[in-house]
Amino acid sequence: MFRMRTVFVALAAVAAMGLVGCSKARGPADVDGARIQAADKEPGNWMSNGRTYDEQRFSPLTKINDTNAGQLGLAWSYDLDTNRGQEATPIVVDGVMYVSTAWSKVKAFDAATGALLWAYDPQVPGEWGWKACCDVVNRGVAVWKGRVYVGTIDGRLVALDAKTGKPVFDVSTIDKTKSMSITGAPRIIKGLVLIGMAGGEYGVRGFISAYDAQTGALKWRFYTVPGDPSKPFENKAMEMAAKTWRGEWWKWGGGGTVWDAIVYDPALDLIYFGTDNGDPWNKKLRSPGVSDDLFLTSILAVKADTGEYVWHFQVNPGDEWDYSAVQPMILADISIGGAPRKVLMQAPKNGFFYVLDRTNGKLISAKAITPMNWATGIDANGRPIENPQSRYTLTGKPFWGTPGPAGAHAWNPMAFSPKTGLVYIPVQETIFPYVPFKDFEKKPMGFNIGVDLAGDAGAPDIKAIGTAGNKGYLLAWNPATQTQAWRVDLPGPANGGVLATAGNLVVQGDVIGNFAAYRADSGAKLWSMPVQGAVMAAPVTYEVKGDQYIAVLSGFGGATGLSAPDNGMGIRNVSRVLVFKLGGAAKLSERPVVAKTLAPPPLTATPQDIAAGSELYGRYCAVCHAAGAASTGIVPDLRYSDALKDDSFFDIVLGGALKANGMASWSAVLDKPHAELIRGYLISRAHDRQAELAKAAK
Repeated sequence: MFRMRTVFVALAAVAAMGLVGCSKARGPADVDGARIQAADKEPGNWMSNGRTYDEQRFSPLTKINDTNAGQLGLAWSYDLDTNRGQEATPIVVDGVMYVSTAWSKVKAFDAATGALLWAYDPQVPGEWGWKACCDVVNRGVAVWKGRVYVGTIDGRLVALDAKTGKPVFDVSTIDKTKSMSITGAPRIIKGLVLIGMAGGEYGVRGFISAYDAQTGALKWRFYTVPGDPSKPFENKAMEMAAKTWRGEWWKWGGGGTVWDAIVYDPALDLIYFGTDNGDPWNKKLRSPGVSDDLFLTSILAVKADTGEYVWHFQVNPGDEWDYSAVQPMILADISIGGAPRKVLMQAPKNGFFYVLDRTNGKLISAKAITPMNWATGIDANGRPIENPQSRYTLTGKPFWGTPGPAGAHAWNPMAFSPKTGLVYIPVQETIFPYVPFKDFEKKPMGFNIGVDLAGDAGAPDIKAIGTAGNKGYLLAWNPATQTQAWRVDLPGPANGGVLATAGNLVVQGDVIGNFAAYRADSGAKLWSMPVQGAVMAAPVTYEVKGDQYIAVLSGFGGATGLSAPDNGMGIRNVSRVLVFKLGGAAKLSERPVVAKTLAPPPLTATPQDIAAGSELYGRYCAVCHAAGAASTGIVPDLRYSDALKDDSFFDIVLGGALKANGMASWSAVLDKPHAELIRGYLISRAHDRQAELAKAAK
């Protein structure tokens, strides 16, 4: 029995087969490496995550351009069946769109009309949601020789028949006893499906794997941090890396997960990928003393056929700020100082923009793209020149760091235009209090980061930190000169990924639900449309029967959407597939309104109990339900919960009554007295909210 549901729309499916002339000679999703390498000969398709292997997210299409972008309108939309974060890049091949959504679901559409061809649900257990640190998101599928491949939140790699949506194989890629998940999009090269995993805050050891696209058999695996040194190392790279660690890191897991960027250079036959933070963040716990802890927060190159180590570049030696290097990477051949260079470009979380020689991993240049206070620059060896106060585990004092763990640039894809020579980056300025935990104890559930999310860091001196607070902007950056070309300020952080086109366009959505097109050479806004919900994902563009379309997913969520408190910007979730074209006249369905009633029970907890409940909430609950319990609405705002009134609260928190909805039982780490402390804290926050509303009504 297949764990899925398949919907057939017969007429739409027949029509889709004839949408593009060249598709008559091919079956659905008939894509291979040669076709991806020759993608510019088929500019109407978007056959891989970044369109081409170099992941520039640049389209040669020009029918929508800087002279007519103002005529864009909605061509069609599709309301999704989950309101969690939507981060996927659509894939479009021969008139059919394949897209993944939250909870690792996959859908196929007629790309011109929006008719649903089939839908697949991997039936991920709801309680697995707590094992995914940053929402149950999925960043896309891959297609190869008539199949569609998706990684699931519960760690499976699933191959689907591209015509029917029926599973061909379903293999587990992780240790199911660990808190691992898959959120990234697979990449396929030379018949190998490349997939990483997430879980860097939950006590795991990172790796990237390659599976046979035909059979699902594991072909190779590269671990990113060393395991127990008393046992044989998997390869010489792990033996080398182990010399850069201290203590008993393997008992914690180590971290270094590979949850997003994977890029391939066919000419060099090298795979490049980035690695995540250490686990825990707190270096005093993970690897005490001064050490680099390879290959955390690094960019690595390995041989495509075997996964053999070739080179690495570490952006943050001995990281303890969650400054991961998993962010999207772009390959390009550009002129620097009058000489052609084969480069790899990345803007990781730490606030610098890196240009590396991708043949050998040597640093060409690095420059800050945003204000920061943790470092003052990069030295001649490519190492950050750190502010000593940033090492909060050495000083023992809280450090208000900028960027914070949300990063100066998160997972949201950037784009590069060969026509302008500019990289377009969704940048954000964030601050965060790094407070080392006192008497930290590793737990089987919840974050094991060694940082006290509820600790007292004191009020920050914003001027001293060097930023006016949380903000976001679209930055056009010249990688050859490491200078800003232009910048467009946006309403806040957590804005969408970017598309660049030969029509002199840059397209991006923002956190408050606007979708806009700008001139690629100057940043002048040409068009904007409100789309009712935040846009975090990156757009794509494609062509069907002579019409050019631009497609994107809307829907707030992810790490920022879950953990950041409601800031009043109205970024409630409306999850959709949105497709635009010139002269489009379709209308969005009416935005749903969710009514909430605030009627908290009497506040009986003492101030001491409320403080204790706040600490427990910060450790176990805030990552999903937001700081201060002020959820943005992706998951329930607990201040409004009816369960606060009676023992049903314990049925949920300890008994797992809502595990099918993603709320697992926390009985492994909480007993009833501790749960009561959390309930008391939530009741106090509900009364605080009641007072806020009463004051606002006056």
